Amino acid sequence: MSTTDAPKKPRETDDVPVPATLRKSLKNRHIQLIALGGAIGTGLFYGSSESIALAGPSILLAYLVGGLAIFAIVRALSEMSVEDPKAGAFSYYATRYWSKRAGFISGWNYWFNYILVSMVELSVVGSFVNYWFPAIPTWVSAAVFLVIICAANLLGVSKFGEFEFWFAIIKIVAVIAMIIGGLAVIIFVLPTASGVRASFANWFTVGNGFFPNGLMGQNSDSSWTGLLMALVVVMFSFGGTELIGITAGETEDPKTTIPRATNDIIWRILVFYIGALGVIMAVVPWNTIDGKSSPFVQIFDSVGIHAAAGILNFVCLTAVMSVYNSGLYANSRMLYSLAKQGNAPAYLGKLNAKGVPVTGVLTSAVITAIAVVVVFVWPEFAFNYLMSIATIAGIINWTMIMFTEMKFRKVVAAGGAPEDSELAGKSGKEALDAIHFKLPFAKVTPWVVLAFLALVVVLMCFSASYRVAVIAGVIWLAILFAAYQLTQAKK
Repeated sequence: MSTTDAPKKPRETDDVPVPATLRKSLKNRHIQLIALGGAIGTGLFYGSSESIALAGPSILLAYLVGGLAIFAIVRALSEMSVEDPKAGAFSYYATRYWSKRAGFISGWNYWFNYILVSMVELSVVGSFVNYWFPAIPTWVSAAVFLVIICAANLLGVSKFGEFEFWFAIIKIVAVIAMIIGGLAVIIFVLPTASGVRASFANWFTVGNGFFPNGLMGQNSDSSWTGLLMALVVVMFSFGGTELIGITAGETEDPKTTIPRATNDIIWRILVFYIGALGVIMAVVPWNTIDGKSSPFVQIFDSVGIHAAAGILNFVCLTAVMSVYNSGLYANSRMLYSLAKQGNAPAYLGKLNAKGVPVTGVLTSAVITAIAVVVVFVWPEFAFNYLMSIATIAGIINWTMIMFTEMKFRKVVAAGGAPEDSELAGKSGKEALDAIHFKLPFAKVTPWVVLAFLALVVVLMCFSASYRVAVIAGVIWLAILFAAYQLTQAKK
């Protein structure tokens, strides 16, 4: 029996003792909200100010183009997840269909990426708590939330799913409320603080129009701006959408649930990014969005609802908890998968009676705690260098997903599909046609996405704040290659 195949009887729940295997306890509603919540975070609530400043109203095009690229990446991952649902998706697929080295690099890159992202989220959680309780030290807030989320992950995968479900609900309600409120201002022509009438025409009449900074240009301080430069910021706001693939190994019905959640990504991007920011820039003149406060706060402040700052502070606090909750879940499953491949210490491949890789959860939590200490002791070093690696690690991950999908199709065409898949026993065109959830235009799409990701890396070189990430990425890949060679030499 495979380590990821759950027994038929008794029925799998986190409360019924069954042999130690990963439990397929995540239901459709969990996956839908995990996928939706993964696309909504502090990057939308606060980070959108930076992208609006770079591109003005044309940022809507940047989110559309970036969203299409992310959709293709998740579709490529979901194609493999539906046919071969396993824990540690990226690493497992890279090992199974590419090479053990690729699996090592993919798995450890993704694990370290989420360690760094979790580090940043925990380091800022104190600022949200201090909004109400300024006397509480930020390190205390970080420690408390780390323990709470760690405990939640140890309770079982269905409990993780419930936490993410409600975290996502809070974020969704906040965005929808903002959109409805903004539309009401526009429709009923309510007065705004700026004195500018709320209208979608403001996209084209305020601050040099829809393309105020063109495709790309330089400011007086020699910094680069424009639609293309905004793509860099936009792409990193989509980080986390690939979590769908990680959940496949613990989903009740991956053949139905994963495709549905993946296909819904497009309308999520249209509603929660393009729709929300479009309404914001219709109510609040885009050139007054300066990043000193969230655009979501500004839209409510503009019509006299001044409690918005406190409400959004609560929403962002839950968003931070959601990111760390997802990060700890993903990292524990990634370590479990790496251990099963022989690419990590064997103790990380052990499960408890609830089907939770406890050692993976605790190891990731301890490493994250150390990283948070580094942030508090050397904040400048941590944010300038460690986060640069996290920034480029996301692009490395997406790149490897696209290459792995192409390798997957070659293996399937050669008759090497998983034995428990409907593709087993088929080869050539027959096997490829039988893939349940195909990547659209699979012969071309991976190369288009890879070219787009390469463009993003080139654009990063034009920004002083992102240039260090490109350099760090090269060094980071060299470290991963060297680490793999070293582990193989020891064996």
